[in-house]
Amino acid sequence: MTNYLLTGGGTAGHVNPLLTVARALRERNPSDQVWALGTQAGLESRLVPEAGFELLVIEKLPFPRRVGIWALVFPFKFLFAVSKVRKYLRAHAIRIVVGFGGYVSAPAYLAARLEKVPLVIHEANALPGIANKFGNRFASAAGKAFRSAKLPHTEFVGMPLRKEIVALATKKDVVAARKHFGLMADQMTLLVTGGSLGAKSINQTIEACRPLLTAAGIQVLHIVGGASDLEEVSEAEYRRIRYLDQMELAIAAADFAISRAGAATVSEFSAVGLPALYVPYPVGNGEQNLNLADVVKAGGAVSLQDAEFTPEYVRSVLIPMLSDTKKLAAMSLAAREAGVLDGTERFIKLIDEVLSRK
Repeated sequence: MTNYLLTGGGTAGHVNPLLTVARALRERNPSDQVWALGTQAGLESRLVPEAGFELLVIEKLPFPRRVGIWALVFPFKFLFAVSKVRKYLRAHAIRIVVGFGGYVSAPAYLAARLEKVPLVIHEANALPGIANKFGNRFASAAGKAFRSAKLPHTEFVGMPLRKEIVALATKKDVVAARKHFGLMADQMTLLVTGGSLGAKSINQTIEACRPLLTAAGIQVLHIVGGASDLEEVSEAEYRRIRYLDQMELAIAAADFAISRAGAATVSEFSAVGLPALYVPYPVGNGEQNLNLADVVKAGGAVSLQDAEFTPEYVRSVLIPMLSDTKKLAAMSLAAREAGVLDGTERFIKLIDEVLSRK
């Protein structure tokens, strides 16, 4: 029996691969014990218990980025969190710590080192986060989701993907998926999504272009996100919803997608061969531009800066592209070749290799 501690939290980009790996470990050997480490403030506080795993908690500790009171207090709170994780490691006889980044991971990484517990890291983004760069200095092994990610001494493993997404590569019931959303079974379908909160600029352009898309014979499944003030709509060639838990249904229904370039989204679309136009989030450290580099280079996707995604672009570039079935087929094949379907298995193999050294 092996006891695992999986750590990562705050955003879906950290929590979802954690849960995918946790489920795979438990299904492979039900006698193994898996705990997750997170905070009460992140998505993990809801998602981890819902998935049937016990959540061990520490305080949320964002790294200080400027001089101030928090910068003075942070070292003491950080060491307290490390001490708390060390107690968890001893109390649950943890044999290996597996980290997926985020604020919660850094204390766990140091605790693992101090307790001489092996550490394996997974980096989901092409631009590694602070916690993973810290832990990678002494980790026993590290895997990355994108070939282009600049993290030393890492093995390319791809992204751990939910079984429901992986299944689309071999069996995709397009008709049933479109019927689920009230769309026509035999019409070109465009999926538009900006992530869980949505993307205001993408939503506005698609809303303005609804007559153009309908006239071109393109029906739209539009996921506007939880932060949008647009109402849900159900029409013959246009379905607008706020949020979707079963993203595999949307992917199955789609011939093409327009999306932000979060690591999970790019990995899922690429793995199942869904060609896409990525419009990276224009604010932040630019990680979304890097996430899509591999699939764009392979020819499985195109990218566009946020300010350039306009009704004129939709009219003059996007609609002609969607009308070119040969081009879409080539993009689908290229996306699949750039993607990885067995990221979960590859990463667990890395974990097993580390465990075998003991």
